Amino acid sequence: MSEPLRLDMTHLPDLAESVGRVGPIRTRMPVYVDLLPPCNNACPAGENIQEWLRLVKAGDDEAAWRELTRNNPFPAIHGRVCYHPCESACNRIELDGAVSIHSVERYLGDLAIERGWRFSAHRPPTSRRVLVVGAGPSGLSAAYQLAMLGHAVEIRDASAAPGGMMRYGIPEYRLPRAVLDAEVARLVDLGVRIVTDHRVTDLLAEQAQGGFDAVFVAIGAHLSKRVDIPTRDASRIVDAVSFLRDVASGGRPVIGRRVAVYGGGNTAMDAARVARRLGAEESIVVYRRTAEQMPAHVSEREEAQAEGVTMNWLRTISSVDEGDAMTVEIMELDDDGRAVGTGRFETLQADTVILALGQEADSGFLKAIPGIRFDRDVVQVDPRTLMTDVPGIFAGGDAVPSERTVTVGVGHGKRAARTIDAWLASRVLDDADKHPLAAFETLNLWYFGDNRRSTQPELDPANRVTDFDEIHGGLGVEQAHVEAARCLSCGNCFECDGCLGSCPEDAIVKLGKGHRYRFDYAKCTGCATCFEQCPVHAIEMIPEPK
Repeated sequence: MSEPLRLDMTHLPDLAESVGRVGPIRTRMPVYVDLLPPCNNACPAGENIQEWLRLVKAGDDEAAWRELTRNNPFPAIHGRVCYHPCESACNRIELDGAVSIHSVERYLGDLAIERGWRFSAHRPPTSRRVLVVGAGPSGLSAAYQLAMLGHAVEIRDASAAPGGMMRYGIPEYRLPRAVLDAEVARLVDLGVRIVTDHRVTDLLAEQAQGGFDAVFVAIGAHLSKRVDIPTRDASRIVDAVSFLRDVASGGRPVIGRRVAVYGGGNTAMDAARVARRLGAEESIVVYRRTAEQMPAHVSEREEAQAEGVTMNWLRTISSVDEGDAMTVEIMELDDDGRAVGTGRFETLQADTVILALGQEADSGFLKAIPGIRFDRDVVQVDPRTLMTDVPGIFAGGDAVPSERTVTVGVGHGKRAARTIDAWLASRVLDDADKHPLAAFETLNLWYFGDNRRSTQPELDPANRVTDFDEIHGGLGVEQAHVEAARCLSCGNCFECDGCLGSCPEDAIVKLGKGHRYRFDYAKCTGCATCFEQCPVHAIEMIPEPK
C-alpha cells in the first residue's frame, strides 16, 4: 500500500485548469492522501469519529466502541449530553442532514453496558502514582487515560458519589444515573481508586503523604455566582446549582406554583425544566438580552419551551417584593447590541426565584501554593500541556479558561494524562501535525444517494414533565448501522473502486480489502481522471518531482 502523504495544499498550484490535459512528459502525478474529517476536527474530546463510524458500518460494533473509547471512555454519557459540535461541522449537512453522530455514539455506549464490555490497560503497571482532585468528567477522563498507560491513579472528591456536574448538575431526564454509574464502574474495574466525601484543602500535604508523583486538579464549577437583589424575603431566592444538586440527591424542594429563573444559560434551562417536573404550573425564564444572544444551546431552549417554560426576553430583576411579586426592568439594545435599562418596570409573580447567573470553581485551596497564577477563580495553565507554573501540578476542565461542557472536560483530561505521562518519563511531548481539512467543496459526491437522517424517539412534551424519565430514546441496531453508513468518509479512501474503474491506463493496483490501492507510475500519464472522480477527495494531484 502506498503511504498516504501529508500535504499542505495551500502551497499547491491551481491544477483545475489543466485537468484532462496530458503531454508527452508527465508534469503531475496522483497521490493518495488522508485528510482531516471535519467531525474529528470539531470534537473537543479528540475522537476519531470517522473511523468508529466506519467500523459500525462494517458491522464490528465492539471494535467501534474500543476505537471510540481510546479517546473518550463515556460514549453512553456523551451520546446523551454532548452538544455534538461534530454534527454542526459534518459535511453531510450540506446534502440531506448531518450524520447523527451522537445517536450512534449512544448506541455503542448502551450496547457496551448491555454486553459488559470492559477496558484493558495498554501498558503494564509503572511505579508512578498520580492524584486527581475532582471526580467530574475531566478528572475521570484523566484517571482513565493514566490507568490505561499503567499508572496508579487515585481520585479524591468532596461529593458523596463520583460524576461531578454530570451527577449533580445534569437532570436525570437527560442523563439517567444508571448510565453514569455503569460507565464510571469500568474505571474502578480498571484499577482507578475513587475516594468520595473527601475535600482536599492542603494539596501539597496530600501529595506528599500519598507519595504522588504528579497531580491533576479537575474541580468543577460548583459555586453559583451571586447578585445582590433587594428582597424582603431571602428564603424565596435560591441558586440554581444548589437547587439542581438538591434534586439530583433525591430532594424535592417546595417551590410553589410559579417559579422564575434568572439567567440565560444551559443551567437556567435545566432549572426551569426541573421546576416544571416538581409541580410548578408556571416556569418563566427572565433574561436581560434577546433569544439570539442567549448562551443556552438552541436545543435546550426549544425543549424547555415545548415543556411549557415561558421566556421573558429583555428583562432584568430589580427586586423581589412582598408576597409573590417581583419587579423587573424592561431592557433594550443600544447601537452596539448591548442591553441597557429603559427606566420602565413591570411586576411579575413568582413564589420562588432561582438564580442561574453562572458558576465558579472552588479553587481557593490552590491559592496557598506559591507559584500558581489565577485570573479570579480560574487557574492559569500552559494551554498546550495544562501544567501550572508549579512543575508536576496540572489543571483542567472548569478550573482553567475554557468552555464549560462535559466534552471539553473529557478532552482536557485526555490531554493532561498524556502530558503527565510524558512529564513523568522526562519525555518531550510530541504533537503530531494535523492533516489538511476535508472541506465540502473538495468532495465529488457522485457515489452517495439521498439518505435522510435517523430520528430518535422522544416522549411527548405534555406528558414528560410529570416525572424524570429519560425523554430521548436510542437507535435500534439496524437504525444505528444505517446512520453510520451515511458517513461520507471525507478525505479518506473507503475503497469504492471508483479510481480503479475510471483509470484509462490501468495504472491503479487494488491491494485487497482494507489495504486500499497503489499507483503504477510507469503506466500513469497524470490525466487526473482518478482525482476528478474520487468522491471523498482521497486523491490529490501534485507536481511531478524534479
